[in-house]
Amino acid sequence: QVQFVESGGGLVQPGGSLRLSCAVSGFTFRNYGMSWYRQAPGKERERVAGISNNAGDTRYADSVKGRFTISRDNDKATVYLQMNSLKPEDTAVYYCNAGFTTPAFNSWGQGTQVTVSS
Repeated sequence: QVQFVESGGGLVQPGGSLRLSCAVSGFTFRNYGMSWYRQAPGKERERVAGISNNAGDTRYADSVKGRFTISRDNDKATVYLQMNSLKPEDTAVYYCNAGFTTPAFNSWGQGTQVTVSS
């Protein structure tokens, strides 16, 4: 059974930083690219960052480029998202899924809420 467990969200002031983690199980993590997505209230889920299975390639949405960094630890089956210089428009529930460009699985975790507000 594929599982994604996201953590690390919270309330942060504009300009602040957070590091999200996503622990996965149920598939061979090192064989898959991974991506982070986010969904703000009233909006569709959007992909914000992706990383290839060997971490040799990363891609970012234009809205987060230069501020967010995706990384992974294949031994721990965990993917991370370091978020710096956070803006109010980054407020959303953040999710991870397998796949470098599109979700590999239909199941999703509970997500982790990120709120950027003064």
